[in-house]
Amino acid sequence: MSSKVRRYIRDEIGDSKFCIVIDESCDESQREQMAIVLRFVDKNGYIQERFFDIVHVKDTTSITLKKAICGVLSQHNLDVSNIRGQGYDGASNMRGEWNGLQALFLKDCSHAYYVHCFAHRLQLALVAASREVIVVHEFFSKLTFIVNIMCSSSKRHDELQAVKSAELEHLLEIDELITSKGENQIGTLKRVGDTRWSSHFSSICSLINMYNATCVVILKIIDNGSSSLKRVDADVAYNTMTSFEFILILHMMKEIMGITDCRILLCV
Repeated sequence: MSSKVRRYIRDEIGDSKFCIVIDESCDESQREQMAIVLRFVDKNGYIQERFFDIVHVKDTTSITLKKAICGVLSQHNLDVSNIRGQGYDGASNMRGEWNGLQALFLKDCSHAYYVHCFAHRLQLALVAASREVIVVHEFFSKLTFIVNIMCSSSKRHDELQAVKSAELEHLLEIDELITSKGENQIGTLKRVGDTRWSSHFSSICSLINMYNATCVVILKIIDNGSSSLKRVDADVAYNTMTSFEFILILHMMKEIMGITDCRILLCV
């Protein structure tokens, strides 16, 4: 199926010029994976953006990434000389002026101009701006502390989901929940990452959704923690979570960041 999809995308591009959008990340097995997205103008004059392939790379050096990209392009008869744009994040191996990936492609095609991903630039600006507001910066530090306590072991993760499941079952029994496909999913707490501003919004939403279950599990750690350090950390986390200031900023940032999250999606 994937081969048929790629052939269809290749037929869409035809002999047109195109841009490449590249990003890489480790998967769950800690294998480095590189995603390749192609942007082009179709025969009807509309800009299209297609996820084209995902490739395992042994490292993230610019030379390795270029070889992998060129291998995928040549396999589908896409000429590197037809590249008219490169979109990456701001990492040195990608945007380096002399040895970065964008510089290597510019040597082969002088019209393959590099553009720093606008979504990435926006989220870097938002992270920098948030750090200038002391209460917001402190809030995210506390949020990270709470998430780390809950996600530091698979046992706590399982306890969290078990408590949430019991909570949903009780609400369903008393008809306090609307039931439909995709509703009332049991999730988990999500970590904050500076390189993904949307992760801040996701982390806030996950804590609001799992708030009661998180409090229950933290109280269990306070009472039955295996060490005094864990019990103390849990006590600090519980006092933080139940403070008026934390809850106020939690819901305030959910409203504000719901707006910025939409802006980032528009930029992608």
